[in-house]
Amino acid sequence: MQPEAGAHPSRWLAYARFLALFTIAYNLVEGFVSMGYGLADDSVALFGFGADSLIEVGSALIVLWRLRAASGCAVTRLERERKATLSIGILFVLLAVGTTLGATLQLASHRHPATTLPGLLIASLSLGFMFWLWRAKRQAATALDSRTLRGDAACSLACIQLSLVLLAGSLVFLMVPTLWWVDGVAAIALSAFIAREGVSGIRAALDPEFSGGCGCH
Repeated sequence: MQPEAGAHPSRWLAYARFLALFTIAYNLVEGFVSMGYGLADDSVALFGFGADSLIEVGSALIVLWRLRAASGCAVTRLERERKATLSIGILFVLLAVGTTLGATLQLASHRHPATTLPGLLIASLSLGFMFWLWRAKRQAATALDSRTLRGDAACSLACIQLSLVLLAGSLVFLMVPTLWWVDGVAAIALSAFIAREGVSGIRAALDPEFSGGCGCH
């Protein structure tokens, strides 16, 4: 259950750990299912969506590692915060590059998904779960003033954006199958959102004046 505003930090830490564990469990299932359908149906957007789910798993694992130092000395907490923020930023950039390359290859070869029904179903389910996770993680980041948690929340926001793009691309292709290129263009469009967030996190982590705070207050 979500702590109330002003609750003791230990309660928010426990809540943040719960959110990270839930993220890992949910996104492992979503990721492998999406990638499986993406490969079967030649859908780069759906495969990229599944890959993003695994990126979120990595981000959640980094959050758990960061929270292990929550009760340690200030220097240890700050160093973990910096390394975690940098790692999440790099994960974002790698995902953006991989998605762009895959979509470019799809457009060059004129391949298109056999059906968009799996994409429609997965995107619709993801929107509900990810919107709740995004809001909860943002609140935890604010309560704990953690850049790492803010970056993890950004992963969930990226998943929401991915879901919307995947949903829109799937609907267009379902209604007008001749628009074979929509899936690839959608994948490239979503990679721009991911890359921007990744670069922002990397810059923050490399800043000599990095304080570990998320700037949410």
